[in-house]
Amino acid sequence: MADNKKIILTGDRPTGKLHIGHYVGSLKRRVELQNSGLYDKTFVFIADAQALTDNIDNPEKVRQNVIEVALDYLACGLDPTKSTIFIQSQIPELCELSFYYMDLVTVSRLQRNPTVKTEIQMRNFEASIPVGFFTYPISQAADITAFKATTVPAGEDQEPMIEQAREIVRRFNHIYGETLVEPEILLPTNAVCLRLPGTDGKAKMSKSLGNCIYLSDPADVVEKKVKSMYTDPTHIKVSDPGKLEGNTVFTYLDAFSRPDHFERYLPEYPNLDELKAHYTRGGLGDMKVKKFLAAIMQEELGPIRERRKEFEKDIPAVYEMLRKGCEVARETASATLDEVRRAMKINYFDDAELIAEQAKRFSQE
Repeated sequence: MADNKKIILTGDRPTGKLHIGHYVGSLKRRVELQNSGLYDKTFVFIADAQALTDNIDNPEKVRQNVIEVALDYLACGLDPTKSTIFIQSQIPELCELSFYYMDLVTVSRLQRNPTVKTEIQMRNFEASIPVGFFTYPISQAADITAFKATTVPAGEDQEPMIEQAREIVRRFNHIYGETLVEPEILLPTNAVCLRLPGTDGKAKMSKSLGNCIYLSDPADVVEKKVKSMYTDPTHIKVSDPGKLEGNTVFTYLDAFSRPDHFERYLPEYPNLDELKAHYTRGGLGDMKVKKFLAAIMQEELGPIRERRKEFEKDIPAVYEMLRKGCEVARETASATLDEVRRAMKINYFDDAELIAEQAKRFSQE
């Protein structure tokens, strides 16, 4: 059984470079948690096996993006000396755990999972859902429990997944004895960061919609994307009153701006509330607000971009960091799997008592 260690597990699917939605939603927080000293261990993984469940015919896309995600992690401040960064597919123990957990979950329970339902609709999988994708909550439970994670930083949309993992843990422990650790979700503290909209005002940033600002975007590209951002379509003249609702520029300012930004880049306003008030009563042009946001974005993304360029100079070293992370992760997952096998009574060859018992039984017949 586990001790009272506090352990974080979190990760991303490598289906593209990471964007600012990932950054405000999870990456920035992960770095803060890693450096907080409140957790004994932090595991961050690149979920390539999970990405293959709906990209099975495009393995090259997943393969190419593993290094992109690793570079984004390092650029944002994830530190391999403080966090174990690893690749999901390189830990075969996770597959074995998933296989055992499948016996603890019914098909109807998986069908009721709201996150799975939404994802199936998004990908038009209704009639032909791959089994691997359908059983994603089970493999996620394996990812979490293999590392005895107590804390999973994630968005609200992942709550049903974590709840399903808890159910699997409870059922396993009930049948086989206290072995697995029940995880808790850690939600973002800033509500705006739960789901940052795309630059076009669409609900979600998506590579296919071309509405993302990537962490690796050059300065001129960031500038261009901010200037073309969706605002209030009825705010035609500077004198027109503007709406804040659905105005992407102000949503981004809610997520990124701090009081000191006003001192540096827009000293005529003491804070964001005053800027919003001026915009809503009229007399403030979109371009002025966009220039302010662009300055904030450059300040935030500049250091990340520079760090990424440094890591890009030695790609073999990044792969070596991932290889070492996989070794540590595999050792941890293997120890958990040993406990699971023992609890399930399928550890035949390292159970000397069983062998002696059977030898005695057959010698007496």
